[in-house]
Amino acid sequence: MLKHLYIKNYTLIDQLDIAFHSGFSVITGETGAGKSIILGAIGLLLGNRADSKQIKQGEKKCTIEAHFDLSNYGFDFFFAEHDIDFEPEDTIVRRELTATGKSRAFINDTPVSLQMMRALGEQLIDVHSQHQNLLLQKDDFQLNVIDIIAQDSKELAAYRSAFQQYKEAERRLSSVKEQISKAQENEEFMRFQFSELDNAGLIEGRQEELEQESETLSHSEDIKTAFYEADNLLNDDDSGVISKLGKSLDSLGDIEKVYPKAQELVQRLSSVHIELKDIAGEVSSEVENIDFDPSRLDSINQQLDLLNTLEQKFHVSTEKELIEIRDNIAEQLKNIDNSDEELDLLEQDVKAKLVACEKQAEKLTGLRHKAIKIVEEQMKSRLIPLGIPNVRFKVELSPKALSLDGADKVQFLFSANTSTAMEPVAQVASGGEIARVMLSLKAMVSGAVKLPTIIFDEIDTGVSGKIAQKMALIMQEMGDNNRQVISITHLPQIAALGSSHYKVEKEETAEGTRSHMRELTQEQRVTEIAQMLSGADISDAALQNARELLELSKKKK
Repeated sequence: MLKHLYIKNYTLIDQLDIAFHSGFSVITGETGAGKSIILGAIGLLLGNRADSKQIKQGEKKCTIEAHFDLSNYGFDFFFAEHDIDFEPEDTIVRRELTATGKSRAFINDTPVSLQMMRALGEQLIDVHSQHQNLLLQKDDFQLNVIDIIAQDSKELAAYRSAFQQYKEAERRLSSVKEQISKAQENEEFMRFQFSELDNAGLIEGRQEELEQESETLSHSEDIKTAFYEADNLLNDDDSGVISKLGKSLDSLGDIEKVYPKAQELVQRLSSVHIELKDIAGEVSSEVENIDFDPSRLDSINQQLDLLNTLEQKFHVSTEKELIEIRDNIAEQLKNIDNSDEELDLLEQDVKAKLVACEKQAEKLTGLRHKAIKIVEEQMKSRLIPLGIPNVRFKVELSPKALSLDGADKVQFLFSANTSTAMEPVAQVASGGEIARVMLSLKAMVSGAVKLPTIIFDEIDTGVSGKIAQKMALIMQEMGDNNRQVISITHLPQIAALGSSHYKVEKEETAEGTRSHMRELTQEQRVTEIAQMLSGADISDAALQNARELLELSKKKK
């Protein structure tokens, strides 16, 4: 529950530092005093969007901080999951805004994202304002009420998992159908392309070999002439290098016995002679092997022209890329050929997942049907004491197409008397009746959900007198059930039943208009309630009436 609220430099508030109590508390104040400002500040702690204009004029920063006692609400898992230190009896949530537009959020002094603050905030405080009455027009709100009473969160999670698997199978089937359809439209062209590439006999690395062979054949005469001249220079019997080197060896061999140094030179020349003879032999062989073949050159150039044409056509630069395109087209054609089999498998998968989804939906529907009886009985029992003695309240559950929340459409039907037909509650209930319906729903739901704090912002709109008092008793009962309930009200009957009473006031100062909030003493409550009864001029009768209301509230407690 909310223990303490600290606000600094927020709109018209210089500084607010106030404690809250368990049970049922009320906040009163004249219209425009600043109650909405307090709610706005609390909204920032719940992750609402911030605006630098909310900072008090002339200040650079504003801070809103709240302390909560969460020791009885099972929040251990949330803090462990998000790796935040948990202080059960003093959890601190803080929001800071700067004039430059920056916003920072903290949980127990740990910086967190706004999304995480929102995730925690929606589990800490439920703020029910007048515009929330419009929720009665929304099917998802009404279905959520039924689900809360049904306590079907596990079944709903299982259904949603099955539904998402079913939709994913549908998406896969649709995607493959689209791919096959596009492929079939281009099938004839793709087969032509594949044939063109396949007939080219593509082999990775072959283009480079062909280019080298073409270069060689194009210069075959020059190559043959060069080898022929080299052969003559090496092998000519009279003037060749081999012949002359042999003669040099003979000359030095004749003197090696008488001139020892010549022996070393003979060995070296002998090695060179052997190597040169080997080289000369290869040169002679090449002279015989090299032959100009114009037809071979034409064939190679034709193959290279084909490869270059294909590369230009398919916007690539290598034979390897052409091979990848060919193989990709082959795979697409294979898919077309096997498309019926693939589609059949995917369609079977969709049907199987649909059946699984429908089974989970049936379980969910069964639990909701059981919850409907509880809701109808509780709503009647709560609305009759609130001044609608002939109320009829029915929950209509009808089938709908599978969606993320199941296969059920929920509608709350309402009639305030026996002579009119039941219609959707938002269409036929008056403002005061809708307020009572919403309070009854909140009271019912709060019994099934462990929510620490509920704030009602003028839920008493359109009611007065004894009905207002009975509404206050409901809120008082909610506050006594290990829950904190705070009601912002203009009605003295509700204000008198609060165990704590706060007043929001506005005053004009030298620095401008300022709002502040204080907890009232018992005697101050008498004055405040008397003023709510009679207006600015408080009469003795109003004071006496106020005391009687407060005494009556003690007895009802």
